[in-house]
Amino acid sequence: MLELLSSGLVTVWLNMAGVEVKPLEALETLTWQSSPGVVAFPDPNPAAKNTVNKYLQGLVSGKLIDKNLTKNQGIWIQSGPMLMANNQGTTPVPAASLTKIATSLVAFKTFGPDHQFETLISTTGRINNGVLSGDLIIEGNGDPFFVWEEAIAVGNSLNKMGIKQVQGDVILLGNFAMNFQRNSVLAGQLFKKALNHSNWNRNITLQYSRMAKGTPKPKVEITGQVKGLNSVVAQTTLLLRHNSLPMKRLIHEMNVFSNNDMAEMLAEAVGGVDVLRTKAAELAKVPASEILLINGSGLGLENRISPRATCAMLMALQREALAHNLNLADLFPMSGVDKRGTIFFTRNLPNAAVIKTGTLNTVSALAGVLPTRDRGLVWFAIINRGYRISAFRSQQGKLLTSLVKQFNVAQKVPSAITPHAETKALPKLGAINRTQIVYGG
Repeated sequence: MLELLSSGLVTVWLNMAGVEVKPLEALETLTWQSSPGVVAFPDPNPAAKNTVNKYLQGLVSGKLIDKNLTKNQGIWIQSGPMLMANNQGTTPVPAASLTKIATSLVAFKTFGPDHQFETLISTTGRINNGVLSGDLIIEGNGDPFFVWEEAIAVGNSLNKMGIKQVQGDVILLGNFAMNFQRNSVLAGQLFKKALNHSNWNRNITLQYSRMAKGTPKPKVEITGQVKGLNSVVAQTTLLLRHNSLPMKRLIHEMNVFSNNDMAEMLAEAVGGVDVLRTKAAELAKVPASEILLINGSGLGLENRISPRATCAMLMALQREALAHNLNLADLFPMSGVDKRGTIFFTRNLPNAAVIKTGTLNTVSALAGVLPTRDRGLVWFAIINRGYRISAFRSQQGKLLTSLVKQFNVAQKVPSAITPHAETKALPKLGAINRTQIVYGG
């Protein structure tokens, strides 16, 4: 920060924004923490504020809300340390899947971008002539994205070891989920089905068709049942280690599809919801009273976050990502780039906006950052209350488009939110290099 100040960039930025400050005052502006998100002063240009007022008036005239309910619509728009617009911005309101911003921030900070969850495959028996006489033990450690393709990779590795039949049960230990099914026995039944292509249904066959060309079809027959246990008394032998996708890809996939089960598992992995909300507030430098959570997904009106805290968490996650040569666009969907997930159904958004959506029966929320020519990165959180979800979505897109027109379209996407190609490519599910054969090695 001192280097930034000495170069004069901070003072130049503030002066361009119409705020005359001395260098020392600029430093104090950036380091002032009593207001979250380093907001120190309101924007002297009323353009954004006027646009938001027109937006709220439009909700009333369009009969999306009653004229007395504008206080239920939370908005916070910020550029650098400058607050551009605010409507009930410090009041925690039901935030729906904007809650996943908190989950993303804390998981990224806790584990780092390259962390992989490990699933261990062991046995209580021995291998003889292609038959494993004993139980097959699956020990999960919180992989939130163990899907058909991952199980197929495990099955192929078992075949590679020479195992064609298991004369025993499938035993589930630890925190194992499959296809977002967190009941261990039900997840184990899915796992068992995936290991034998003779039992595949149309859905598994479809997912297999998307794997790398030439991927074998596993055939591991299991004669026993699926059981969930707390521990295994018998001596075990480790067969395989299976690693999840790296954390940066897990967070990206969670946010692209706004996957609630993934969010819940990541919240559990960081220590539970109490740890989640405490760390999110600390990292974003916001009062704990502005982040009130009951889970990591956003399901339920009891999950409440203020628009200000939402923007502050996004900025905190951007800072954390930049420290690892990543940025927010590597972790969230970007308009004009991502063609799948919730953004596919959304909306008339400005190009290159990095966003997170949120929807409940009476909540439509949108938050993120968009590039402009005159104001650089503009951070926003819009949380609407009411039943007209589709109409709210349309109006949110129009509001953002109006803001971009006011402050002019950026000539190119800033490097600060230019996603890396590998994070936007489809994830390589079932990749063979993430399953390591240990037995006999």
